[in-house]
Amino acid sequence: MSHQLDLLASEPPPLEGGLRELRARGLELRHGPGWLPGADRHLAALRDSVPRKQEQITLFGRRHSIPRLTCWMGDPSCHYTYSGVRNAIEAWSAPVLAIRSLGEAVAGCRFNSLLLNRYRNGHDKLDWHADDEPELDPGQPIASLSLGAARSFRLRPRDPATNPSAPPTQRHWLHQVPRRLRVRQERLNLTFRVIRPEAVGHV
Repeated sequence: MSHQLDLLASEPPPLEGGLRELRARGLELRHGPGWLPGADRHLAALRDSVPRKQEQITLFGRRHSIPRLTCWMGDPSCHYTYSGVRNAIEAWSAPVLAIRSLGEAVAGCRFNSLLLNRYRNGHDKLDWHADDEPELDPGQPIASLSLGAARSFRLRPRDPATNPSAPPTQRHWLHQVPRRLRVRQERLNLTFRVIRPEAVGHV
């Protein structure tokens, strides 16, 4: 029996407000298909206003290009390091701030940072991982918004035999965006986060 979940293939019935809730042991997600009005307009604005670059990481002593383009935005104290890459902080852009405000109203918290991933086509991907770096506040939600091409978003428990019953999800589950070679269109994903500035200097 597979312990993997595909978010788009596991749609529960909608709740009030159009959100759908997905729960499993140690997993708690809310999914809102078509949640953002004017999605194509927002996508165009983000293309024009958000800088993107292809970071390099070191694996087994060799340098590799990350298979997607990224941008880190946030408040001045919100540094973030993952896969050995310390991200330069870009200033908030007006189109991103408009989306952040909408997301904060749903999540009930203030997000002080954002990681944007641009998947240029189905060759770009995101490998299995969890957003569990020590800078991130585990008690706050992560709001993820995808625009453009539909892509699979897979989840699997770190340890199916011992997975505990309570969130936070990032502590107990991994996620990925696998390659889909037939996909020709781009996908932009924005993940709004809460950084703990007091933890940044200790990573």
